[in-house]
Amino acid sequence: MEKRVMTDSKRRRGLVAASALLGGVLVLTACNDGDATADGANGAGRSPDTSQAQVDEAAAQKTSKARIEITPKNGAINASINNDAKVTVSDGTLTEVTMTAPDGTAVKGEMAADKKSWKPSVQLERATTYKIAATAQDADGRQAHENASFTTVSKANSFIGNFTPEDGSTVGVGMPVSINFNKPITHKKAVQAGIEVSSSSGQEVVGHWFNSQRIDFRPDQYWAEGSTVTLKLELDGVEGSDGVFGVQQKTVTFKIGRNQVSTVDVKTKTMTVQRNGKTIKTIPISAGSPETPTYNGQMVISEKFKETRMNGATVGFTDDDGKGEYDIKDVPHAMRLSTSGTFIHGNYWGDDSVFGNVNTSHGCVGLNDVKGAGDPNQAAAWFYDNSLIGDVVIVKNSKDKTIKPDNGLNGWNMDWAAWKAGSAL
Repeated sequence: MEKRVMTDSKRRRGLVAASALLGGVLVLTACNDGDATADGANGAGRSPDTSQAQVDEAAAQKTSKARIEITPKNGAINASINNDAKVTVSDGTLTEVTMTAPDGTAVKGEMAADKKSWKPSVQLERATTYKIAATAQDADGRQAHENASFTTVSKANSFIGNFTPEDGSTVGVGMPVSINFNKPITHKKAVQAGIEVSSSSGQEVVGHWFNSQRIDFRPDQYWAEGSTVTLKLELDGVEGSDGVFGVQQKTVTFKIGRNQVSTVDVKTKTMTVQRNGKTIKTIPISAGSPETPTYNGQMVISEKFKETRMNGATVGFTDDDGKGEYDIKDVPHAMRLSTSGTFIHGNYWGDDSVFGNVNTSHGCVGLNDVKGAGDPNQAAAWFYDNSLIGDVVIVKNSKDKTIKPDNGLNGWNMDWAAWKAGSAL
């Protein structure tokens, strides 16, 4: 076998090659260093002594100073449908804001005169995801952009209050403001704090909770005739119970008409109608029979029907076969006095001699009338035409008990101290 011997010249060539290779590694490392020359991959346009801080400062000088804020925060849930959505900017002005529903429909909005803020000009839908895109610019014209998406409160996580009387209506002096919520309220103090009822008469108005879903408002005495009552609902975003929020933001006003209070005397079988304290008419009536007497107490007319059906089965008056003891499909001039079925109404099926002489009804107050409600000269027609929702009908001298305050709009049967004790505030 041949033995090869490395000569000095070969050894020297190997050392040179190794040095060259090492030199190549060193050069390659230098090209990737932050201090590379202008010809390096990351060093274009920079001198060897340029620092990262200087680079960052230069980039910042090109960024807009305008700062956009969108509320609710991106990804928020249970957002208000009235007040939460808003876009504001500092150190600049808004140039464009778009808000869209899931189907891409644009939501109408209103830009402030100084272009510092924007908000929707319509009420949002519940359980809906909205997107907002906003653009602003600073004093130097540099633009800033911001985007957000949020979801409004769902029906399952919100509550509303159905209220009476209606906005713009004229009602009698006994008409309370009654609000029935569609879900139980456990945070009564917070909810009541979001409701304000006031009168132009200056009367103190207090709310009373009958249960977890109903609150009524009234003054100590009947409303002052001719006054204006204002109901303000500021319940948007108010937590009525754990995780359940209000969505209403509304102002309602109604007028109080003339002061009319009618007193039914079951013993004398007459009704005396007084307006502004003066008797304007006395009407013979027929109240509840001894077996089914009429409630005593102050009752408020809550509904009016020129004709309506009355079926005894709906209020517990049934025969052995389960059918109503009566079923009259065209009761004329009927006005509701209680939730449980007490009415003051026309009666065409009783003889004229009944009225003023005999109490024959199942608890209602009957006035003489004709079938079809077509004779304006009948007592029932006159009373119907001269009555307002909210007028008071007082029943006295009946053998029955006093009607409960929550049976209809009849809170006047509770004294003022007891009424105020039912307030959460």
